[in-house]
Amino acid sequence: MTVHDIPPINASLNGLATLLITAGFILIKTGRKEAHRKVMLTAAAVSALFLVGYLTYHGMMRGLHTPFGGTGAIRTFYLAILWTHIPLAALIAFLVPRTFLFAIRGDFARHKAWARWTFPIWYYVSVTGVLVYFFLYRWWPATS
Repeated sequence: MTVHDIPPINASLNGLATLLITAGFILIKTGRKEAHRKVMLTAAAVSALFLVGYLTYHGMMRGLHTPFGGTGAIRTFYLAILWTHIPLAALIAFLVPRTFLFAIRGDFARHKAWARWTFPIWYYVSVTGVLVYFFLYRWWPATS
């Protein structure tokens, strides 16, 4: 395994997190609290593995960015996704543990109130993380 294997692994982890978050949402909406708890804990673990991979990759690349090969409207679209993804991903690093803390403490009213914000942001970050991977490495990789 090399450093270049990390981005597709990270994209896979983001995709898996998206599926788990979706399942967790469905489970809680159908009243299956214990299954919801297990799935969401798994989603958090998968997201934590992603974060380790992300930090490892960027640490090994020593801050080098991956250039985007698209131009014109597709570049504008990509940058709009990226510029919303980055700050929301940083926010998720605070929101997810905080939301989980309320559940762990048994404060389900506050957990639910925080989850109303955390869920859509976490979902967006997971989906756009996969999209960023495809934009950079599969659909419009830089040619130089």
